[in-house]
Amino acid sequence: MLPGSGVYDALIYTYALSLLFVFSDCIRRNASAKRIGTGLLVVVLVFQVVFMGIRTWVEGHLPFLITYDFLFLFAFILVIISLIMSRYQRLEFTVFLLNLIGFSVIVLNKLWFQLADNPLASWQTVHGLLILHIALANLGFAALTVAAVFSLMYLFLHRRLKAKKWTETTRRLPSLEVLDRYTHKAMLIGAPLLAVSVLIAVISIIAEGRWVLLLDLKVLATAASMCVYVIYLVSKRSNQHSGLVMARWALVGYAFLIMNFLANSWSVFHQWTGE
Repeated sequence: MLPGSGVYDALIYTYALSLLFVFSDCIRRNASAKRIGTGLLVVVLVFQVVFMGIRTWVEGHLPFLITYDFLFLFAFILVIISLIMSRYQRLEFTVFLLNLIGFSVIVLNKLWFQLADNPLASWQTVHGLLILHIALANLGFAALTVAAVFSLMYLFLHRRLKAKKWTETTRRLPSLEVLDRYTHKAMLIGAPLLAVSVLIAVISIIAEGRWVLLLDLKVLATAASMCVYVIYLVSKRSNQHSGLVMARWALVGYAFLIMNFLANSWSVFHQWTGE
């Protein structure tokens, strides 16, 4: 049995129970269910901290460099963001969707990936840069996930309003203007973090003298992802397109980001599948 596996299992069960209460509040306004769901999310956060503490004790340092730990930290950040959002009105569905993503990541992480030796350990001269690169990438990924959720809610609300279908769900969502503004703010946080992360990765490659890796599939895919987000931010600043078009662009950018992450298994620089 792996160290901390019992804590991880308890984390999954608690997270699932929390989602049920949060979903119950989304379906029909229920202050009691919201309080219980939020309380269980706090317990989930505690379990995550305990598990990371166990992993740190076993490894002798804070684990960062394999996909297993990257995804766990990503889910940890989503839980923190959702707990902050739970304090605000009309963001119940945002909290639910973020935690649905976080729960899916936690479960898939257990089923799909395994603890393994770190294939990036050979990058000794830039070890600190790699940790910074991964930390910023994780924060950027989380922020852009929030942007994608707001964009998805924008498209849903736009369709419901266009069809003139007024329901309890519609009334509990923020307005289109607010969703568009939240998407843009999340983009303004996530895109620069991701860009700085990419810049650090390039510096790491140059510092190690591995110039050929600049033509690696992962590096090229990351460049394509960044182009999508640059187009979004430039278009948004110049008000060239409607909120509907911008929401679609945000989702396209996130789709590129997911495909970029999946490209790890074909990357020389990022062969950290954890298998």
